[in-house]
Amino acid sequence: MAQLSRRHFGLASAGILSAGAAHAQTPPRPSKTFVLVHGAWHGGWCWKLVRDILTAQGHHVFTPTLTGLGERSHLLSRDITLKTHIEDVINVFAFEDLKEVCLVGHSYGGWPVSGAIEKVLPHLSSIVYLDAFMPESGQKVLDYQTPQATADFNAAWERGEVSRSVPKAAFFQVKAERQAWVDAKMTPQPLGVSFMPLELTGARDKVAKRTYIRAASFKQPHFDAGLKKAKDAGWKTYELNVGHDVMVDAPEQLAEILIENS
Repeated sequence: MAQLSRRHFGLASAGILSAGAAHAQTPPRPSKTFVLVHGAWHGGWCWKLVRDILTAQGHHVFTPTLTGLGERSHLLSRDITLKTHIEDVINVFAFEDLKEVCLVGHSYGGWPVSGAIEKVLPHLSSIVYLDAFMPESGQKVLDYQTPQATADFNAAWERGEVSRSVPKAAFFQVKAERQAWVDAKMTPQPLGVSFMPLELTGARDKVAKRTYIRAASFKQPHFDAGLKKAKDAGWKTYELNVGHDVMVDAPEQLAEILIENS
């Protein structure tokens, strides 16, 4: 009886070893690291649906909120500049010891992301501009405004105002069922980020993998120009039939594209 048990044990052990060997031949899907930077009036909260999808697949996701916005809106002040928001992004890399990162900028987020790339280039595997501005060196946010808006910005600053009022989610063509959530979360955009010229040295063009995603349902000539610039430079590009807040309205599709291009 003891001899039979040992035989069965030996067969079972062989089966376990065989299964283990088979499993070892299929390495687990490597986890990736994402830093997702929101746009004007938004905060890290807007990435919630995308973050949940990515983390459920084992990826590491950081969604910093820029100073003066979202849960950091109590810090809103006249002292916030574009440099502040660039440092917000850089500090995530520094304090989290991040490497091989896919850095994503949405809308206004293209400004601080462009500036941050100058400092975090060695730690990047890829960049994604999501319906975002693609500014060049020497440009400032104000340069992308109409003459009337520029005059309004300057007049507001002279009056001592520190922020831009919040639009409705419907303006960004957010799906009706999610507009209330977005409206409840958006906060005023710091006005001071509009006046500082961006200083770039071409680091953005040195990132190995570069992607531009255009939300084609949202009419914005500056984003059309960003898409064209990306195409002309050989970037991988996508045009999605959704509104501006892609992370809110098409989180599954966006997550898939980010993984593919990280």
